[in-house]
Amino acid sequence: MKDQVHHTAAAGYKVGADTYVRGRPDYPPQITDWLTDTLGLNADKTVIDLGAGTGKFTGRLVATGAQVIAVEPVAQMLEKLSDAYPVVLAVKGTAADLPLPDASVDVVVCAQAFHWFASKEALDEIARVLKPGGRLGLVWNLRDTRVGWVPKLDAIVNALEGDTPRYYIGAWRRVFPHPAFGSLQAQHFSHGHTGSPEDVIFNRVRSTSFISALPEAERAKVDEQIRAMIAGEPALRGRDVVTVPYETAVFVAVKGR
Repeated sequence: MKDQVHHTAAAGYKVGADTYVRGRPDYPPQITDWLTDTLGLNADKTVIDLGAGTGKFTGRLVATGAQVIAVEPVAQMLEKLSDAYPVVLAVKGTAADLPLPDASVDVVVCAQAFHWFASKEALDEIARVLKPGGRLGLVWNLRDTRVGWVPKLDAIVNALEGDTPRYYIGAWRRVFPHPAFGSLQAQHFSHGHTGSPEDVIFNRVRSTSFISALPEAERAKVDEQIRAMIAGEPALRGRDVVTVPYETAVFVAVKGR
């Protein structure tokens, strides 16, 4: 492979695949129309799920009827995806070294992933495998910081991020504009992740790459901080079911002809 997986992703996702499956939120219903109407996915199209992880977004792509090729560098996550979606062609690969011919796919989608490998080299490679007029879709689920307690949870998490690439930092945007693609077009959708605090708060945080990569004692300290935060929030304290508010940001760029 031409590029290296970031050390945090390699360490955190290798040991945290199961927690990732339990803790990550789903995507809002508006994603269905975005995939078909904006990205143009249907039974005649082929789409790469790039940085596919355990397949959290893969089912949305399969539902469009398109042929789905999942590309993921972490073997433990790719195994989870293959078990969940045996119909999908799952291959080990990276954004800078896609195991596909030139101009062979209609769409490339990166869900919760592009910030890991945002570079001119990655966009060059994505452009190589896209057909003329093909589309690049970027998707992120983000906790909605407009809800009062969410910034307190984010502060616990962000204090430990180190050099980990993340969406909110915005470094991924620096690779645009790119000569192969038109301008980025953005949309935003609001939704919620409802369930037990164990899953929608604790396991979501535990599934964060740099949290998962911590030594056990350090992860326990993070749990303690979250418990204290919950105890101080009337909207969360003592509740068996809670809703974490999310905003989903989606972007599309079209490859020139």
